[in-house]
Amino acid sequence: MTTNQSTSQAGTAQTGTAQTGTRTLGSTGPGVFPLGLGCMGMSALYGEADRAESLATIHAALDAGVTLLDTGDFYGMGHNELLINEALRTAPAAARDKALTSVKFGALRTVEGGFTGYDGRPEAVKNFLAYSLQRLGRDHIDVYRIARVDPDVPIEETVGAIAEAVAAGHVRHIGLSEVGADTLRRAAAVAPIADLQIEYSLISRGIEEEILPTARELGIGVTAYGVLSRGLISGHFTRDRALAPGDFRGMSPRFQGGNLDRNLDLVDALRKVADEKGVTVAQTAIAWVLSRGADIVPLVGARTRDRLGEALGALQVTLTPADLAAIEDAVPAGAAAGERYPAAQMAHLDSEH
Repeated sequence: MTTNQSTSQAGTAQTGTAQTGTRTLGSTGPGVFPLGLGCMGMSALYGEADRAESLATIHAALDAGVTLLDTGDFYGMGHNELLINEALRTAPAAARDKALTSVKFGALRTVEGGFTGYDGRPEAVKNFLAYSLQRLGRDHIDVYRIARVDPDVPIEETVGAIAEAVAAGHVRHIGLSEVGADTLRRAAAVAPIADLQIEYSLISRGIEEEILPTARELGIGVTAYGVLSRGLISGHFTRDRALAPGDFRGMSPRFQGGNLDRNLDLVDALRKVADEKGVTVAQTAIAWVLSRGADIVPLVGARTRDRLGEALGALQVTLTPADLAAIEDAVPAGAAAGERYPAAQMAHLDSEH
């Protein structure tokens, strides 16, 4: 896919019918359902989750045709991978055979749940991979990526180690996460990169200036996480909502004080656009990400079947040029108040440097 061809897709409304096919992760990756399921919230960072409902949600996603299940080996210290293992073991064989796993690795944790850094050494890659394969109960991982660049290890070494796992048949495709344009180029010079997983939503549009065009130039797809900004622009988050202990949003800048009020004002403006179309705010926000190009696959972090059903409804939303203009007026680029992560975590984002 050439840069001009890809760039012309961004901002172009896709028809409801077009959203029911498959999207390919870059020029070398697999074809996947237009939405992926981000499973993190079923194990970590958003308070307690209902295990039975989590399993039912994964099964419902597979039944609906969703193929890409995204996780990290550090989500709940392996809990999330074991959950996916159980979900796949108990799913119909046809759905299980179509399921693709996307796994992030490298985060170092403490017993108390803290993060102490990232390890991208080749020997660490092999170690993380061995444990993930065991927990998932699979003989390969479809897309494997380090969660954040290890500042002490050249990305070429980390990607080279994953490339060795590809050659050995333990990994199908190499991915990246939250890296900038220069790192994308360096990684792609080592081995084919299927996709870049990075935050992208109506209120997180930093990739549009340099990272997304570079990915398109290199034939690298995008799996967009945070498309509802951790529920902030879902239409369901209220100003007086009390967060559960351990909920990541309790320390997220965009959910604090005046920032929260400003950001929910944007949601109120977006709701007017959604109401006029007869769809939900969440569906509008997801449809907007879908409209940015056929090389972008949004990951929806639904933890329940109800939220999953709402997200899947976005596939039937047609955004006309007038709709896109109205959405832009409601939520202009750069309008969000607050950074997307606390300062300590922002420092780990190669994509922000």
